[in-house]
Amino acid sequence: MEEQRDSERPRSRRLPREVRERQILDAAVEVFAKHGFHNASMDEIAETASISKPMLYAYLGAKDELFIACVRREATKLVEAIGAHIGTGLVPADQLWHRLHMFFEYVQVNKAGWQLLHRQGDVPGEPYVKELSEWRERATELIADLLAEATTDQKQPMQPEQTEPFAAALVGAGEALVEWWFQHPDYTAEGMAMRLMNMLWLGFGELVEGRSWFPASQSGSHSS
Repeated sequence: MEEQRDSERPRSRRLPREVRERQILDAAVEVFAKHGFHNASMDEIAETASISKPMLYAYLGAKDELFIACVRREATKLVEAIGAHIGTGLVPADQLWHRLHMFFEYVQVNKAGWQLLHRQGDVPGEPYVKELSEWRERATELIADLLAEATTDQKQPMQPEQTEPFAAALVGAGEALVEWWFQHPDYTAEGMAMRLMNMLWLGFGELVEGRSWFPASQSGSHSS
């Protein structure tokens, strides 16, 4: 038995480091998404990755370090997905539509990654809180930039004090709709993107065109 274990060890170490780390991160994302940071065990992660526990620590460190590495990877994948090049010459509505479609396609293919990013509690003092908040800020900034770019040619381009809260609202709506989608998995990524687009753009489209709504009592005034 000992000879058999020894014969297996060299084979397990032949993988390039980047491949082995990807294997570990894939396993860790799956386990963290399933159990959460506190309830996930390094033993289960090592077993899922088909490596020894000492090797797990040697490659990516302690549990909190491993979790942060998972958050960084999944956040990068998400931001790259919605920020990918979509060509030139598209009208603002089509630009946003493509971004939303990419977002829902990412979630569909990377369900565990999304759960890792979205469902962990924002508990003060936890080692991962800063990482989780940073990915949301990156996504919000990306959408804010898109809204600003979409209004560049308008008479009254949207300013940061307008684009930033709207982008935050869009990100929040997307997160909420994904949670609903998990409860109704028969819908497609395209269908979910269309739902969000119709809900949002009927309002954003007016803003992009420079029109705003005011209560009847303020119909003659202007406010930001």
